[in-house]
Amino acid sequence: MERPSVPAADALLGERLDVLDHGFVRLVDYLGGDARIVQSARVSYGDGTKTVREDAALIDYLLRHAHTSPFEQVVLTFHLKMPIFVARQWMRHRTARANEISGRYSVLPGEFYLPDPEQVRPQSTRNKQGRGDEAVPEDLQARVLALLKAGQASAYEEYETILDEGLARELARIHLPVSLYTELYWQIDLHNLMHFLRLRLDDHAQYEIRAYGEALATAAKAVAPLAYEAFEEHVLHGRQLSRRELDVVRGALDEEALRSALKESGLRRSRRNELLTKLGLDPEPPKSATDAADGAAAEPTRADPG
Repeated sequence: MERPSVPAADALLGERLDVLDHGFVRLVDYLGGDARIVQSARVSYGDGTKTVREDAALIDYLLRHAHTSPFEQVVLTFHLKMPIFVARQWMRHRTARANEISGRYSVLPGEFYLPDPEQVRPQSTRNKQGRGDEAVPEDLQARVLALLKAGQASAYEEYETILDEGLARELARIHLPVSLYTELYWQIDLHNLMHFLRLRLDDHAQYEIRAYGEALATAAKAVAPLAYEAFEEHVLHGRQLSRRELDVVRGALDEEALRSALKESGLRRSRRNELLTKLGLDPEPPKSATDAADGAAAEPTRADPG
């Protein structure tokens, strides 16, 4: 049986997506795509058993109802180059497999991250772990960047001096700052990649790791475009309400205006009824047998809601 392929993903294989000043994201391999998600959910074989429209509806259904296991069938492998401080944030995502270059075995290249001037900003007064939105004077930007550049050059020169004295690489590397670039291979399934992107594409994430998130998103969209579209719709640009928040919304709701807006929304009847049910309202009554069955084709018949 021939390995299924996705033309857009094949075109991206090996391509370097530049990130920051010296970094990159490169998709080196992938397993499966939208068709694999559908096959896994339907426990079937071959190139697919439904139309693209029905496949899209099934994937959308799976994602919005948190049937996650079919998305774990799709696996992406990346070659990454990033500053060490970004890699330390990256490794908090423990649902992947990683292999990083070792400073014990190799002499590390002298490449360091230097921020763009507009990224030199003050500490946020609202976010204890992030930068503020305010600009700083250009002379201060220049002084900070000069300090960073001089410190990086000095640290690497001293690193080379320690090596030239014949001392161990594993000892010399401890003198290098976290702005040094590192490289790794990173393999992750699509479900956990979406979790990574949900966090790292958020406005509160550090700018540098958001830049890598955008490159990863390009690869995810190429491998599984229908799944990524559903992810954008329900996760990336969706919001979850708490019980108390729902109570507030229900209390302030104009039911008649809501039902009128839903009819004009273009949403399928099944989707409209899902929203009404979430808000504790009666669903729309079916007008025909076709309406009553609306969305049924999108539901998995033998998938485990993992």
